[in-house]
Amino acid sequence: MKKNLLCLAILAATSSVQAQVAVPVKTVSGFVGIGASAGGDKLATAFYTDGDSANIKAGGGVSFTGGLNFRINEQFSAQTSVTFHVDDQTASNGSLKFQRFPIEALAFYHINQQWKIGTGLRYVTGAKLSGSGVADIRDTKFDNALSSVVEGEYMFSPQLSVKVRYVNEKFELKHRSGEVKANHVGVSGNFYF
Repeated sequence: MKKNLLCLAILAATSSVQAQVAVPVKTVSGFVGIGASAGGDKLATAFYTDGDSANIKAGGGVSFTGGLNFRINEQFSAQTSVTFHVDDQTASNGSLKFQRFPIEALAFYHINQQWKIGTGLRYVTGAKLSGSGVADIRDTKFDNALSSVVEGEYMFSPQLSVKVRYVNEKFELKHRSGEVKANHVGVSGNFYF
């Protein structure tokens, strides 16, 4: 009887210790993502032959992202990424496009296994408004810009997440005076590998 109680006590202690051991976290992982954003000043308007129109906005469009995630410990992580962000209106006889290439560095606090919040900096290069065909316009180029980012991320699993973010951004016209507000909100889906 004493042997059985001793075995049960050892088994209970062992399973308790095993339950407390955290699942190892991969310290460096890659990720890719796709997102959409809205906001910012109107840069141009595309008019279609059926009477419809669409605006190109300084903070709008779709984004394609790739980067690295660095897990520092259970509560903190950091990310670096490179993105292609574009707002594009295309028809058979012409197109209008505003494109830019953001590079980001963000730090995150993990609230729990699913939720994390972060903030950081975004450096945007290659911002340009251009047109072709019947929408041909003189290219408008913008100076590189440094912006701030705040975002929240929900992890469905260790590989899949959704992010919601706010970017405080503005662009200065290159070679002439003028400023364009590009503040925007965005939603994206990420895959970690």
